[in-house]
Amino acid sequence: MAMSVEETGLDDYTKDGTTDLKGNLIRRSKRGGWRACFFVVVYEVFERMAFYGITTNLVLYMTRKLHQGTVESANNVTNWGMLLLTLSVSIPGLKPPPCNEAQLTNCKKASPLQLGVFYGALYTLAIGTGGTKPNISTFGADQFDDFEPKEKAQKISFFNWWMFSIFFGTLFSNTILVYIQDNVGWSLGYGLPTLGLAISISIFIGGTPFYRHRLPSGSPFTKMAKVIVAAIRNRKTPLPSDPKKMYELDLDDYTSHGKFRMESTSSLRYLNKAAVITGSSEPWKLCTVTQVEETKQMLKMIPILVTTFIPSTMLAQVHTLFVKQGTTLNRSIGEFNIPPASLTGFTTISMLIFIVIYDKVLVKLLRKITKNPRGITMLQRMGFGLILHTIIMIVSSLVERKRLSVARQHGLVETGAKVPLTIFILLPQFMLMGVADGVLEVAKLEFFYDQAPEGMKSLGTSYAMTSIGIGNYISSFLLSTVSRLTTKHGHQGWILNNLNASHLDYYYAFFVLLNMANFILFLFISKFYTYKAEISNSLEVLKDDLDK
Repeated sequence: MAMSVEETGLDDYTKDGTTDLKGNLIRRSKRGGWRACFFVVVYEVFERMAFYGITTNLVLYMTRKLHQGTVESANNVTNWGMLLLTLSVSIPGLKPPPCNEAQLTNCKKASPLQLGVFYGALYTLAIGTGGTKPNISTFGADQFDDFEPKEKAQKISFFNWWMFSIFFGTLFSNTILVYIQDNVGWSLGYGLPTLGLAISISIFIGGTPFYRHRLPSGSPFTKMAKVIVAAIRNRKTPLPSDPKKMYELDLDDYTSHGKFRMESTSSLRYLNKAAVITGSSEPWKLCTVTQVEETKQMLKMIPILVTTFIPSTMLAQVHTLFVKQGTTLNRSIGEFNIPPASLTGFTTISMLIFIVIYDKVLVKLLRKITKNPRGITMLQRMGFGLILHTIIMIVSSLVERKRLSVARQHGLVETGAKVPLTIFILLPQFMLMGVADGVLEVAKLEFFYDQAPEGMKSLGTSYAMTSIGIGNYISSFLLSTVSRLTTKHGHQGWILNNLNASHLDYYYAFFVLLNMANFILFLFISKFYTYKAEISNSLEVLKDDLDK
């Protein structure tokens, strides 16, 4: 008598093409899921603790220890070897002598060797982070099977909790590590993140027996290049009226390798020429319909990616100008001085609280209204995040205007002395940034992962990381450009080393206009965006459950 699927246990095997390290099929009950993600998430907690332990207070290290000005230090933070970095802040010969002068121009600058070691360490750290970030979040999401409705639901929540883990690690950096760096010493303050990074690697390796793996499928850049080149070479060849007459492999050729076939679409129709059969089987002249559609999907996301650059630029202000503002305010609570960079801890706390509320309360409420398993669509969530970034810069401009008004009232403009206002007036902009991150950054990461083709998930998540990097460079460009342009023709300038004589309120107001223009562009682009087809019916099953 034939046994059912349940009796054979075949239904327990993953159906998304994941395997063990040897390429063998694996049981869902033995590997993957939250069991495997525990190791990945804990790894991320320690790794982010290490990374933000460096970046959070970096602008003050460059100002106080390397004797750099406001614009130079802020740009160097946004433009950037854990062990090498620790040595560079610990060995006296690798940094200039201490200086207590009020004017940084009177202090001895760091030598080329000292700067070379310091920046070499920073950029080594940046390369390492760039190599892991797009892959580690993808690897975590790959632990859930899209063909199993329960795991599909867990994957939808994964990115919320993934971002939660990132900021949980960041919270330690923004509080404990920042205090150690400001009050104990930079050697210990950078040594602890180095130790944390070593621990994170050990934890990640420890989870090896529980991980699911996707088989290597070649470079996505090469696949995309082949499609574009083939389309150009076949540009004079007419497209067949029936899409099924274009070149494609049999379904078995895909399923036997754990891959998925895609149907031809009319979007970016010109690229379909890459799949027109011309008699040549050369890979750079003939591509499958699936290759063409994968390339289309990656290209269609680029306009959305462009609209994330400006909010990433806003994010860069938290660790640069926001922190610099804090140094000009009253930071004392009794005999305790609050490290300015520790206010970023409130960004982290507000984000942690918001993610829990969003995932456990708001999503459930929104599901009942929209019948969408995600509550709202990924693009709707991103749009809400863009609105929040506009509000943040409005608040920041108003708070800075108040700070400058008090500085003028007490005659502190020329001296640059501390303004008799509590540092906690900056709290709203820090906390709102945490909420905005909880909305936009999670949606951005999920969108680029979810909408990327199955063989290009890492490239999709690298879009999200690229957004942050480009946002940092835009921040550097804008800071330098605005500083230069506003000092022409004898004007004092908006951004000076002396913030009391600056006009950061104008600079933040400029960001408000930039965010508004970016939001309008986002609305226009998202109106024409079409989500890719689901590879399984799991999302439909979840929708049906909501209707019951």
